[in-house]
Amino acid sequence: MQHANVWEETAVPAPAVPALESSAGAQVLVIGAGYLGLSTALHLAQAGHETIVVDAHPPGWGASGRNGGQVIPGLKYDPSELETKFGRERGERLWRFAGATADFVLDLVARHGLACSARRAPWIQGIHSAKAAERARRRVEDWQARGAAVAYLDRAQVAAIVGTDIYVGAFADYRAAAVQPLSYARELARAALTAGAQIYRDAQVLSLRAERGQWCAVTANGAGVRAPTVVIATNAYTDDLVPDLARSIVSLNSLQIATAPLPVALRGTMLSHGETLSDTRRVIRYWRLDDAGRLLMGGRGPYREAESELAWRHLVAHVRRHFPALAAVPITHRWDGRVAVHLDYLPRLHRPHPGMLVAIGCQGRGVAWQSAMGAELARLAGDPAYDPVLPITPVQPIPFHRLKAIGVASTIALWRALDRAGLS
Repeated sequence: MQHANVWEETAVPAPAVPALESSAGAQVLVIGAGYLGLSTALHLAQAGHETIVVDAHPPGWGASGRNGGQVIPGLKYDPSELETKFGRERGERLWRFAGATADFVLDLVARHGLACSARRAPWIQGIHSAKAAERARRRVEDWQARGAAVAYLDRAQVAAIVGTDIYVGAFADYRAAAVQPLSYARELARAALTAGAQIYRDAQVLSLRAERGQWCAVTANGAGVRAPTVVIATNAYTDDLVPDLARSIVSLNSLQIATAPLPVALRGTMLSHGETLSDTRRVIRYWRLDDAGRLLMGGRGPYREAESELAWRHLVAHVRRHFPALAAVPITHRWDGRVAVHLDYLPRLHRPHPGMLVAIGCQGRGVAWQSAMGAELARLAGDPAYDPVLPITPVQPIPFHRLKAIGVASTIALWRALDRAGLS
């Protein structure tokens, strides 16, 4: 395997984005050029707000260009759970919003002509244990009672779709979709530029301070940006720019591998109608076929940066063990990216200071959730009195966050054991 991201080899060309070489001003400064920042900038520019996006890298460099391209609606919580947690009115508003996030992406693609191989694609959540099957049946009933296009699949049905019999059943969500993730990020950038936003690369923000009603950001090369409103859209790549923000999440490493294009006959034996799959294991596995017929397999990796090919060994073993027909198909690529997770698996919206907005923590559903949250952030940035779909909460650092590397490693080891025993 070469340490290379297969999406970079198949993505549409990146739009021309200059480096920030001199100081500038705008109505809104967006820090971070992933899905969230680009969607926010697009919707702000469409509403007539002068917007500047800055990032240390080109658009889509982070997790927005490294994920599996699965556009999954909903959150980790079911509608009834959200209504219990947030109250009937707020909870219903939240599940309706979350349930429509894949539709939001497809509508965005259609309205702006985004060339990113977007298509409606059922999401199959493979169920690994009897305990998880009970939860999945409740989830199906909960969503079906609210008119959602979801279903429970039995062992034979899911095996016929995914090409392996390792799952006892599946939760099938027919609202979902799939995209080429890096193409989608680059095309969002193109649409934002067309709408009038400015986007700059090589513009890592080193300091951010409030001064006479303006936020003043200073970048690594000394150039600055001033704006009365700033949106922090750095998610799993958050640093110390906002006090305690990086310590409020766990930034997990997600690994992926890709095979060479499969022979045509084999492509018809797994996810042959474009479905995407992830499972109910605590230490998740997920896979799909791309447009060239490669099998892309992903899963959690070590907390530290994965430097050795050994870090991807469990994914290779999974492919070889559960898809014996692929024994002669070489695995050609491996890459990784970061996922921002809160301990309760809920995203957050913060306003740490007047004129500063933060949305963070997509819990592995960033393609759909972050795209839709961009529109919410844009509306809130333009109208501070707007009541967004997520309640605005204070930043809460995780206790003993400095020990997270040890804690994550221990937790993942425990979760793997629970998964193997069918207790998760």
